[in-house]
Amino acid sequence: MVAHSSTLYDKSHRHEEASHDRPRHIRVLRRLGRREVGPHQVGYSGRVTVPAADGTPLLADHYQPLTEGDFPTLLIRSPYGRGFPFASLFGFAYASHGFHVVLQSCRGTGGSAGEFTWWLNETDDGLAAVAWLREQPWFSGDFGMVGLSYLAYVQWAMAMDPPPELRALVVQVGAHDPYSTAYPGGAFALENSVIAAVSMVHQGRGALRFVRALIRLQRKLPSVVRSLPIKDAYVPAVGQRVPYIDGLLGNPDRDAPFWHGTDIGATAERLEVPTKVIAGWHDLLLDQNLQQYARLRGAGCPTSLLIGPWTHTSMLEVDGPMVLAESVAWLRAHISGDRSGLRESRVRVHVGGVDEWRDLADWPPPAVSRALYPTLGAGELGAEAGDDAGRLADTPPEASEPVGSFRYDPANPTPSIGGPLLSRTAGVRDNTELEARPDVLTFTTGALSEPLEVIGPVSVELWVAAKAGSNIDIFARLCDVDESGCSRNICDGLFRLPAFTSDDPVAVTVGLSSTAHRFRHGHRVRLQISGGAHPRFARNTGSGEPAATATRLVATDVTIHPGSVLRLPQVT
Repeated sequence: MVAHSSTLYDKSHRHEEASHDRPRHIRVLRRLGRREVGPHQVGYSGRVTVPAADGTPLLADHYQPLTEGDFPTLLIRSPYGRGFPFASLFGFAYASHGFHVVLQSCRGTGGSAGEFTWWLNETDDGLAAVAWLREQPWFSGDFGMVGLSYLAYVQWAMAMDPPPELRALVVQVGAHDPYSTAYPGGAFALENSVIAAVSMVHQGRGALRFVRALIRLQRKLPSVVRSLPIKDAYVPAVGQRVPYIDGLLGNPDRDAPFWHGTDIGATAERLEVPTKVIAGWHDLLLDQNLQQYARLRGAGCPTSLLIGPWTHTSMLEVDGPMVLAESVAWLRAHISGDRSGLRESRVRVHVGGVDEWRDLADWPPPAVSRALYPTLGAGELGAEAGDDAGRLADTPPEASEPVGSFRYDPANPTPSIGGPLLSRTAGVRDNTELEARPDVLTFTTGALSEPLEVIGPVSVELWVAAKAGSNIDIFARLCDVDESGCSRNICDGLFRLPAFTSDDPVAVTVGLSSTAHRFRHGHRVRLQISGGAHPRFARNTGSGEPAATATRLVATDVTIHPGSVLRLPQVT
């Protein structure tokens, strides 16, 4: 029933064979002097065959502590292959901390048989893996799950029908709603979707092939994102047509059958398995992570929340030891009953602007909604800043004239700078050059006479007008402007409006996600408004044509009217 490339270890000679049976990159790192991340030496058995629900053979690697005694198990299921970096970050790292780790490739990936279809089969195949675990002599009868991105989605899939042996989950920057990932605010997430497709298609095919794919992506992406129609433009960047991308592009409406059953977020509303949620302030899945935590709390499920200053790809690079320590502590506490490593607070967040960590009783913490109004008059918050155009004021403008206008031209789309991207340009960036463009409006307070701390969800309510029949997006961003005038992004969001039926203003609420940030004394608060952030979001062509096949570009004049308001959760 079980086939593998190396044998599991007899207790009498585990230590002698350990170094020979590890994956090559782990042996290399050890020869270079890297120490074990945990107290245990690690053994490895590769290409273990684990039958799927329908009998399809799926491959897995087994990592285990080379120490006498029984150890709990972690099941990690991935579509990205079982090599670098997952072998090191999950297989080797968690085994060294005292867990059997089964790192399994989802069907149709990493050498596993069958055909991979995003989001499908994960519940049944996960339960089949648990059935296989029950037959293993080293299985103690308890297991947990851990992982990021799609490795977190499979945890929610398992939780839909949790087996009795499942004791704990650690969801790291993971989605539960694929539609919201692909169409945040209603616009197609172009750049992130193309990068994700490259990872899916090439990451499990070997390191060299993956590196070549990344080089091609970097070379081709600038021309790809400028090309139309999108349904054909992405192919050179990925190297082939991808059914996953075609499916996303062909189904822009949430109600399409393509999406049925893929949003499994309601699982958290009835879950009893202790679940830790780890998120990043600049991660594309932050809003979903906060929804997961809120649902778990509402269900009375034991849960914990950690939010760091991370992007989707930097979490395990920037603060990898912290994430590992928090994850291991949660798993030990709820699988083995060792609660010595757990922190007392339910929530810990990183506060930007001052670079400090804050323990909170819950999320979001109590806060006062601070209203700031875009206006042409001088801002009332803080000292005067000189220029009386584009201000954020404590009181609404008295005049009825528009507070700003811009022309969005999809032939020269407003670019994306930083924010929740999968690329290396993600995160906090200098927005000064972006804000100098004529298609970007800014509204700014005067210099703050005292610090302003904002912790919680941020939103902006706008009264927007455009010519009847126009199709537009509204992108809004909160920025921190320092004494030198450098403007850095804090949080943001986009909303795709339905076509205007008249020339009259319409009310639009744009969620700017959530943040924990302190604006220092002397800094200024800035609201940025534009018609897009390309190629993070596919540009709104203005023609009303479907995004996948649109080729005609129509520029649109957009006006922001009085009554608009930025709402900040101010912590006092």
